[in-house]
Amino acid sequence: MKLYNTLTRQKEEFVPLEGNNVKMYACGPTVYNYFHIGNARCFVVFDMLRRYLEYRGYNVRFVQNFTDVDDKMIKRAREEGITVAEVAEKYIGEYFVDAKGLGVVPATVHPRATENIDEIISIISTLIEKGHAYESNGDVYFRTLSDKGYGKLSHMPIDELEKGARIDVSDEKEDALDFALWKAAKPGEPKWQSPWGEGRPGWHIECSAMVLRYLGETIDIHCGGQDLTFPHHENEIAQSECCTGKPFARFWLHNGYINVNNTKMSKSLGNFFTVRDVAEKYGYPAIRFFILSAHYRSPINFSAEIIEQSKNALERITNCRENLEFYKKSAALGEPSPEQLASLDGYKAAFIEAMDDDFNTADGIAAIFELVRAANELIASNAPLGAVEHAAALLDELCGLMGFVEPKSGDDEAFIAEVEAAIARRAAAKKAKNYAEADKIRAELLEQGIVLEDTPNGTKWSRRG
Repeated sequence: MKLYNTLTRQKEEFVPLEGNNVKMYACGPTVYNYFHIGNARCFVVFDMLRRYLEYRGYNVRFVQNFTDVDDKMIKRAREEGITVAEVAEKYIGEYFVDAKGLGVVPATVHPRATENIDEIISIISTLIEKGHAYESNGDVYFRTLSDKGYGKLSHMPIDELEKGARIDVSDEKEDALDFALWKAAKPGEPKWQSPWGEGRPGWHIECSAMVLRYLGETIDIHCGGQDLTFPHHENEIAQSECCTGKPFARFWLHNGYINVNNTKMSKSLGNFFTVRDVAEKYGYPAIRFFILSAHYRSPINFSAEIIEQSKNALERITNCRENLEFYKKSAALGEPSPEQLASLDGYKAAFIEAMDDDFNTADGIAAIFELVRAANELIASNAPLGAVEHAAALLDELCGLMGFVEPKSGDDEAFIAEVEAAIARRAAAKKAKNYAEADKIRAELLEQGIVLEDTPNGTKWSRRG
């Protein structure tokens, strides 16, 4: 398996440091609002990477943080007339609602910045002792020029970085590129005791502290949105490696931007959409499909037309799975031919080949649709039961991995049994020429979102809405 490493700007063979154990960290949301579709790309993409690594046999310890104290949260707390902690609780809860809808599996650990103040203070103290940080009127800054490797992730010289950095104007810094590790308390803001007085952590330091606490000094994969490369991830590397003296992360993965109607998404342009808003109109599965339909490093364009296309594409998969299940009931017994097996297994091999090449979900999805086409051809050619079962199992395996379908639960099995029983009652009513009862049963099922289709091979049903 090869992954593109932002640090080296090339694809590299991925081999974990510790056997099959993968240590993976992703920057999570600042929880002051519902997250938008740009955030969603990061969450879905790296959820998919975690899923695929596990599919390939790795044991993944995945950490994704919540930033639960910062300027935006303080502003939101004042607007809503509640505490910062209450803002955090509210929007962490809303995060999990949307994440579940998108099929994002909870991380192994979801730490919060405010739960790691001691670790943050410890790292800052070490940096000061080593000469990489300094205190100034209650603030503490990282001495950027003390890190000779600074800029190695963004691949820009120091003078260019100084021009591009979004830096708060301050007379307290030794150099314009220095960044805050600790901020002195201001009236009405959350604060904690520290050796430098009351205050709160800067943004960058929290991730270093959580990586060190939950994953260790050196991890296999650190990932996030492209916009985090500089300054956030660059600063994480600097403070972490200057603290421990060891490499921070071996692989750095960054997903590309989402544009809206070919324009960069921004609140000022009025083209800013939360996942909640989009899901209410199109559903969560369409958003997940849309995100994974492009290579994670490529920019991707969001529009109503494209999300509708995603819905339609998912419906093709759903229809194929339903057709396979229905066909199985009347298929002639028999094993698949060697040619059929080789052809079907070839689609899975093509899927794995695509995913192993820098996690190419776009080509992986293309392989799934080739499998869909082949499965439909098996039905049309009256293939034996064994061939159809094999196609259905492969389709469920790959679509389940992608998060496009969920495995059946006990409740699903019970519901299916109820629907099948109702269909049997309807068939009996029709046989007895009790058409009013048959129509009543059809109407009752339709109210539950079950659509019936009478075919020469029996009644086929599907779930809609």
